[in-house]
Amino acid sequence: MLPEKATARWERLFADLEGMAADGEWSELTAEAEDRARGEIGRLRMFDRLRAAIGHTISVRLVVGEPVAGAIADVGPDWLLIADEGRRESLIPAGAVAGIEGLGWLSAVPGGEGRVAARLDLRYVLRRLTKDREPLAVRLISGAVITGTCDRVGSDYAEIAEHAPGEFRRRDAVRAVLTVPLRSIVLMRPA
Repeated sequence: MLPEKATARWERLFADLEGMAADGEWSELTAEAEDRARGEIGRLRMFDRLRAAIGHTISVRLVVGEPVAGAIADVGPDWLLIADEGRRESLIPAGAVAGIEGLGWLSAVPGGEGRVAARLDLRYVLRRLTKDREPLAVRLISGAVITGTCDRVGSDYAEIAEHAPGEFRRRDAVRAVLTVPLRSIVLMRPA
């Protein structure tokens, strides 16, 4: 039989070993959870984050020009629609986004937008604007702003008939027809 002092020492040693093992298991579990979280975050696209924040107010820093602030009104696979306090809408292609402030932590499930919504890209939106003959103000990556009506949309370009803001597209009002690469469009608003 061990003396009481030796028994207490062994009990402290075993308690210390159990504590270290529990800490090691907890550390392993924490490390595994962190790895899984990083893997899940790695699958997220910026537009998954934006879809989860529809209705929230953000500020979008553009590659050129002033930031655009407002509530996220809609999101496509390569564009977002922002409505400011005056309900003026701004269509922003993904390539024009330099940063987003105020997005928060929420995210939608990657690919959860559905097959149809995933196909409603910027070209689809521009073709709808072409059909509606909506006069637009278009900010280009050069910083220039052109006003006019979108006439045609190709796979990587749009043709815009330039005319004065507030006018409808009529042959005598058109100053020029400009072919614009889609990658050059920074922002589009109703003119």
